[in-house]
Amino acid sequence: MYIEHFGLTGQPFQLTPDARFWFGSRSHKKAMAYLGYGISQGEGFIVITGEIGAGKSTLAAHLMATIDRARLNVISLVSTQVEGDDMLRLAAQGLGLAIRGIEKAALLEAVERRLTEEVRSGKRTLLIVDEAQNLPVSALEELRMLSNFQARGHALLQILLLGQPEFREKLASPGLEQLRQRVIATHHLDAMDADEIETYVGHRLMVAGWQGRPDFAADTFAVLHAESGGIPRRVNQLANRLLLQAAIENGNLITAATVRAVAAEMNADAAPARVEAPAAEERVLPLRSARPQLVRDEPVPTPQAIEQDPALAGRIEALEARVEDQEAMLRRVLTLLVEWVESNQDGAVRSNAA
Repeated sequence: MYIEHFGLTGQPFQLTPDARFWFGSRSHKKAMAYLGYGISQGEGFIVITGEIGAGKSTLAAHLMATIDRARLNVISLVSTQVEGDDMLRLAAQGLGLAIRGIEKAALLEAVERRLTEEVRSGKRTLLIVDEAQNLPVSALEELRMLSNFQARGHALLQILLLGQPEFREKLASPGLEQLRQRVIATHHLDAMDADEIETYVGHRLMVAGWQGRPDFAADTFAVLHAESGGIPRRVNQLANRLLLQAAIENGNLITAATVRAVAAEMNADAAPARVEAPAAEERVLPLRSARPQLVRDEPVPTPQAIEQDPALAGRIEALEARVEDQEAMLRRVLTLLVEWVESNQDGAVRSNAA
């Protein structure tokens, strides 16, 4: 809804990793330096870890968009909750090999042959494995065995492992000593610092064709960092809701108060519903007696009482203003929905006519 409202060319804060929105925070630049060093070595394992939403997948997407495909063949795997034999089959499938009905020994031979062919054509092969914290030991051992393939003293396969922080604990377990010895570069992605949030938000908006609407107050970004912890995906989630609310309210300025209010709504949405159990001595009422109490026990104030109590009059006036604001917001939402539906229908008609 807000894309059309603010004249953007795309969604600036989508959650799906997209190399176009790559932002080099201090930690991400350091990660790219480690990746560059590791890939230049042409062997072993490179390990990048980070919290959920820290930008590991976006880092991989940026790497794949910037490397020289004429010199480096890249295979990317995400489905990692598999045992060793299935990991081998996934890797073989990534190399374009037929895997159905082929025994493991023959498949290993086919993988080695394909990797050797890549080297002869002037290419090395990099295998990127995301969500590495889900890998069982058997799958990690299979990857280690694949890293053993070599020709003329040079490794045929290099492996990049991306995982959440707990992967470091798994990697430190006694049964993975041989794999640890093959790790040549490792880095943990930290959250963005407070002074990086404004540049990050501005960068993503500019990529999406931002023309200055909505604008952000100067104190907004410190609150945005505090509410998101500097985790890129959390920043995206919060910024996405901020733009949506600005479109609904037809606002052109996002303030710190707006961020706090939207963050509170998101936290309330994420919190599980709390059901209070009746006290032990409390008697459970029959269903017909448990209907909502439509009339309060306290008397309804009369107009004379309201006039004599300024505080009560102020509360009623505030409530009435709040109701008017909610009605205006509802009308705005309905208007945007109608415009969105009509624009889609017009597009469908033009497409059918063409």
